[in-house]
Amino acid sequence: MNPLAELPSVDRLLAASALAAPLATHGRALVTRAVRDTLAAVRNEVRAGAPLPDTATLLARVGAGVTALAQAKLRPVFNLTGTVLHTNLGRAVLPEEAVEALVMAARSPCALEYDLASGNRGDRDDIVNELLCELTGAEAATVVNNNAAAVFLLLNTLAQKQEVVASRGELIEIGGAFRVPDIMKRAGTKLVEVGTTNRTHQKDFAEAIGPRTALLMKVHASNYAIQGFTKAVPEAELAALAHEHGLPFVVDLGSGTLTDLAAFGLPHEPTPQEAIAAGADLVSFSGDKLLGGPQAGLLVGRKDLIAKLKKNPLKRALRVGKLTLAALEAVLRLYRDPDRLASRLTALAQLTRPEADIRAAAVRLLPTLQAALARLPVTVEIVALKSQIGSGSLPVDRLPSAGFGIRPAGKKSGVLGRIEAALRALPEPVIGHIEDGALLLDLRCLGTDEEDDFRTTLSALQFNPQGGTS
Repeated sequence: MNPLAELPSVDRLLAASALAAPLATHGRALVTRAVRDTLAAVRNEVRAGAPLPDTATLLARVGAGVTALAQAKLRPVFNLTGTVLHTNLGRAVLPEEAVEALVMAARSPCALEYDLASGNRGDRDDIVNELLCELTGAEAATVVNNNAAAVFLLLNTLAQKQEVVASRGELIEIGGAFRVPDIMKRAGTKLVEVGTTNRTHQKDFAEAIGPRTALLMKVHASNYAIQGFTKAVPEAELAALAHEHGLPFVVDLGSGTLTDLAAFGLPHEPTPQEAIAAGADLVSFSGDKLLGGPQAGLLVGRKDLIAKLKKNPLKRALRVGKLTLAALEAVLRLYRDPDRLASRLTALAQLTRPEADIRAAAVRLLPTLQAALARLPVTVEIVALKSQIGSGSLPVDRLPSAGFGIRPAGKKSGVLGRIEAALRALPEPVIGHIEDGALLLDLRCLGTDEEDDFRTTLSALQFNPQGGTS
């Protein structure tokens, strides 16, 4: 007899009492899909020579399938990578004020493009325009969905079918292989490269200006650093040169911050305020990196130029919604109180967290991790680490930190990979990284209020003596 003929039908499995709770929670359509997927997988296994599972095993597999189908793709994780602004993990963690603003905007109708004073249609940029001007010294501001979009919009608006002069040493590539020259090409502008990789002079810009020049552009190399025999033209000199020829001078800061990071013991990063003060006509920067807010591209500068950007039909395609603006406004308001910024802005709090505090957390959590890995041939110890800021910000600077180093005891092949995979498979995944023969877990981004949740998560780790998980 064909063993496949003994497989229960879809309806029979759906009628089983073991699936009553999943049906009530997730609905018939999703559970039916899990049943069909399970039966299809079992048929393939049996044809390959596997024994026919009993009904209880089938129902258990269906339940696991339901759980997998119902699980959200966007899930919270413990970021123990040592990279604070981790692009793949969502960059800046928002402060509570921004989270509350997001919830409000999600739950309620909002005056997004409605002028409450006049009762007429409003401009969504007005939600943050005043704050951005106050904090940067600019005349006007606008917001799009990321900094690449901001650069694209300004080039397409101000330099379409014209030339843009930029230093060869600043033609950077950002994450995902997006390159400044490619963005310029797509924006319809012609790039005129001047200078060399390591040295560019004012005369290089001056000699490149011609009848088709639309603007001079400076790109802050926020994701790499060239050291040694280098030369870059100061923003004030480029601004003066551009204005002498009746041209705008624009600055792409990439990862922008609205405060002097040196005041918090961090390396200095150029700010929009400094660029505006130096004579820049437009400055673009990100919202979700050093600024500590949601993903956004911010443009600040001359009122007439911002007005031109907002008239470009692309502005509508690149605009942000109420959730982004709600979070951004809340974050910008925090900058009005610089004395409490480091304690209220989550990203800045993580960047400035003292090494001693991180090490103390490691001491508290070490017994839990050691217990979770006790059956494996590894050693677990507290180690000194160097965190990085991330997302292309201050790429050569490192922050003293601490965490755990997990190393094989002897020559147990593959044990670190199994532990790393098991941590990623937890209900709330734990993300670290393997380096120099050790699995490293940097605790800089694990808040004190998250330690109990972290302990609970680690308690779900169960290893068999051979090193696998169960």
